[in-house]
Amino acid sequence: MRRFTSLAGLIVALCTALPALAADLPTARPEEVGLSSARLARITETLTADVERGRIPGAVVVIARRGRIAYAEAVGFRDKAAGAPMPVDAIFRIASMTKPMASVAAMMLYEDGRLFVNDPVSKYIPAFAKMQVGVEQVNPMTGKSVLRFVPVEREMTMQDLLRHTSGLTYGNRGTTAIHQAYPTSSSAASREVTSAEFINRLAKAPLLFQPGTRWEYSFSTDVVGRVVEVVSGQSLGQFLDERLFRPLKMADTGFVVPATKVARLAQPFATDPDTGKPVTVPDVTVPPKFECGGGCAVATAGDYIRFAQMLLNRGSLDGARILGRKTVEYMTSDHLGASVTSGGEYGPGPGYGFGLGFAVRRETGQASLTGTAGDYNWGGAFGTAFWIDPKEQLVVVSMTQAPGTIRVHYRQLLKTLVLQALDD
Repeated sequence: MRRFTSLAGLIVALCTALPALAADLPTARPEEVGLSSARLARITETLTADVERGRIPGAVVVIARRGRIAYAEAVGFRDKAAGAPMPVDAIFRIASMTKPMASVAAMMLYEDGRLFVNDPVSKYIPAFAKMQVGVEQVNPMTGKSVLRFVPVEREMTMQDLLRHTSGLTYGNRGTTAIHQAYPTSSSAASREVTSAEFINRLAKAPLLFQPGTRWEYSFSTDVVGRVVEVVSGQSLGQFLDERLFRPLKMADTGFVVPATKVARLAQPFATDPDTGKPVTVPDVTVPPKFECGGGCAVATAGDYIRFAQMLLNRGSLDGARILGRKTVEYMTSDHLGASVTSGGEYGPGPGYGFGLGFAVRRETGQASLTGTAGDYNWGGAFGTAFWIDPKEQLVVVSMTQAPGTIRVHYRQLLKTLVLQALDD
């Protein structure tokens, strides 16, 4: 584990050459892009202290401003049990940070003229043509809950999938009979069934609500990934590799970690530090039966910051045009408005709506964290997160392998520590 004996040592480290990342963005001293070295040092100090306290095994954080990397630090352990230190190019299970990439894939097909945002999903997957909404009612005679079904008032559309207003859900988002009809994770199922089999099973479950009326985090992006496969004639992984990963030089991003790279795969603690329960994560060294758009990818922080910088650049990076600028503007605008509510306790967050693949901040105020109207973000269940602030020309990727509720703490912590380092 990298250790610093003083704040001065931290500042010196931040001002020297940054560690090498795959297909590096240009680098800069923090002060050259309006960041304070002394204040950025708080990130390293805080994460190092948390490693020493046994809160996280290790972490990698990369910050780019104005298109240049000003901070790229690895702390702690890639594998605590093995005593292996964390390299800056460690590979992480990024879980739901797969969703923005699958959403971009769908919008590339939109730009190709091969699908439209307002298309019904059944145009591509006929099993979704006659969905029903489940309605739970209490039988006044017995006091027991009874599930009945009503037809959809309109079919779910591609926009509903991309903004999570489809009516689909996750099995672990509630305890109703409707939730019990859903699996909890596509990542686990991807080791057992094909994408067609999984999506056709989803189509047999009742919807939680009428499409377009509510925001509910769900398997929607897994369906998006299947639509990409149907329209393109390729697996999701093949399409993303050809159209996104290779053009952006994201050499370590994909759906399996090959044997030649396993020594860089970050591992979680064996047990959760808060609950003491065993931690389970998917075995990403074995190719899945299907490459789920909702949560199956792996990546490095260096790769993901190239993806995020492409979005900040409104669709292009280093001469590779992935999306048109108007498409990126459309994706990163709020698509919920005031008429769509968030279901249950889980939502994009106070002050946030949702675009096509990202939570989008509506106002500078209202939210519980500092930020800027128009910034957008998402994270993964295993401890990874990113956000993009177009006004501040800022891109941040933070990665640890810490499943559980502790991940929410680190999303909040990193945003606070990064934004307090702005110094212009």
